[in-house]
Amino acid sequence: MSSYIRTFAIAFCLIAMPALINAQTPPGNAAPQKATKAAKGAQPKRERPDPLASQRRATAITLATSLADEARSFHDEQLRARVQMRAADALWDSDADQARALFRRAWDSADSADRESFRIFEEKRRAEKESGAYAGSGPPNLRGEVLRLAARRDRAIGEEFLAKLSETNDRENQSLTANQTNAPAQPTTDPENPPFVVAQRLLLARQSLEEGDIERALQFADKALDIVTTRGINFLSTLREKDQAAADKRFSAMFQRAAIDPSSDATHVSVLSSYAFTPFMTLVVRRDGRNHTSQERDRITAPNISPELRAAFLRASAQILLRPVPTADQDRTVAGRGGLYFTIARLLPLFDQYAGDFSPELRAQMGALTPDAPERFRTGTDKMLTRGLIPDEAQRDEGQEAMENAGRAATPADRDLSYARAAMVAARKGDMGARDLVDRIQDGELRKSARAFVDFSLVSRTIERKDFQEALKLARTGELTSIHRVWALTEIARLVKKTDIKSAGEILDEAATEARRIGGTDPERTRALFGVATRMYEVDRTRAWEIVAEAVKAANAATGFTGEDAEIVSRFQTPRGTSTTNFTVESFNLNGIFGLLARDDLFRAVELAKSFTGETPRATATLAIVRAILDQKTRETRIENRDVTN
Repeated sequence: MSSYIRTFAIAFCLIAMPALINAQTPPGNAAPQKATKAAKGAQPKRERPDPLASQRRATAITLATSLADEARSFHDEQLRARVQMRAADALWDSDADQARALFRRAWDSADSADRESFRIFEEKRRAEKESGAYAGSGPPNLRGEVLRLAARRDRAIGEEFLAKLSETNDRENQSLTANQTNAPAQPTTDPENPPFVVAQRLLLARQSLEEGDIERALQFADKALDIVTTRGINFLSTLREKDQAAADKRFSAMFQRAAIDPSSDATHVSVLSSYAFTPFMTLVVRRDGRNHTSQERDRITAPNISPELRAAFLRASAQILLRPVPTADQDRTVAGRGGLYFTIARLLPLFDQYAGDFSPELRAQMGALTPDAPERFRTGTDKMLTRGLIPDEAQRDEGQEAMENAGRAATPADRDLSYARAAMVAARKGDMGARDLVDRIQDGELRKSARAFVDFSLVSRTIERKDFQEALKLARTGELTSIHRVWALTEIARLVKKTDIKSAGEILDEAATEARRIGGTDPERTRALFGVATRMYEVDRTRAWEIVAEAVKAANAATGFTGEDAEIVSRFQTPRGTSTTNFTVESFNLNGIFGLLARDDLFRAVELAKSFTGETPRATATLAIVRAILDQKTRETRIENRDVTN
């Protein structure tokens, strides 16, 4: 028996079991209460505190502490760090000193894991360097995970870890640079790839801002806003929604520094323009053609900034855009000559409208750059030139364009691809005519893959619209994979439950049957069953417990199941590119269902968590139980304090 289970077993038997046996009353057998008539004007009686709450809380603390101790012996260093930091986070309100110690232990584990990952990455990169192969993405950043979770609790420990992270990152960068002696010079001010510690500060700041702590957000962010970054601009756009003056002040300081920084170029202007004209949409054009657009909001709405701030920004932008253009062999800017042309062309209508004095010089600069600009920039056909600046409804309809292309296609293959494109555009809008467009595709394999992508897109949109009848029809008849069908059915049941709980249960039974069609060792089977159990808990708790027990057995037979990585992915690939839809599905993970089970029957939930044979799902389920109990106590305390105040 593992150490944390053994410790828990002793504590639970001595503390919780007698109370659970003697004091818990089944919901259906609760003793009837005599009705009492409250005196006129009397305050309603507060509910008596749960006599078992302190015992459950003590049990949860014992579970968390024991699990953190057991994590020292985990073979997986990444799991070790994650368990220790999450245990620390769960224990913070109960014992902040112990939690700090656990955070520091988690940092040490993460540092060791990251160093090993970095060593493996370096070896692979060196081995592949001569062949010209790509070594893949960089090593994972487990220290960053610990940092973000710890900083939420204590800014001081966040700064402590940031300092350590900076030192480590400097050493790793020196190692990378030493092994790139033959690499061409790279720009050091790429807005999408800032210094590592700058990126971490902005992540912490955004996290604090989203939690409503503006003061802490600015404490983290201010040291990272000296340079132009996409993360920094998005942070300022978010800050502006909460504190306009603070955001405008920092934006002004940022573009003024950029104007006098010799390393600033058109890419920095493009990123800065997001704050002034297209908040939450940034656009980066690079000299090597690796262009990138990032958009955090569905609709882009220009902010109402003051004329003075807008004029100052355009003046600073012109100062950068009108710098002498280096020769092609000396150009080390991120944007390059083509990117400079693009940025001027994109912003020129805004200069014409708000700062026309600069327009003649900007047009002359464009003229000098014309030979280096791609044709789509020169002709104005590139949609990125107006993206975000012109409302979506004013843009040319992609679906109509695809249909026109199909009509004048030179080959059947081109016609099929155009129909596929038109179908995808229609499906994104929830237009059922997308299925008819798929039927026009002649190539059987392309038609099959397009049908699967389109049907999933349509069922997703109908669920978003809460049209559960149409969604149910698609879920039952569409060309969906089993995991997609299970997800759709569980979401439909969630909608139906509000008005027809019996039908919701029947739909979930369909979902469970579909989940069992997935291969026995496939982790998708396990995730699907947990998804069904999560929704079933709201309909029939007895059935939910049964399905969870089945899912645990499936998890023990599966390969690679962690309990916290559930994701739905739909992908459609053609010779012209790949379209992907992906999103996380929390209801398919362990946190939600084990939290619900813990509040229903703590001891039984713990026994189920113990029955996982894998370290990762067992730890994930145990921590979910701990959080459910300790968070419940925190909520009760807040409610009680509010009642006292009132």
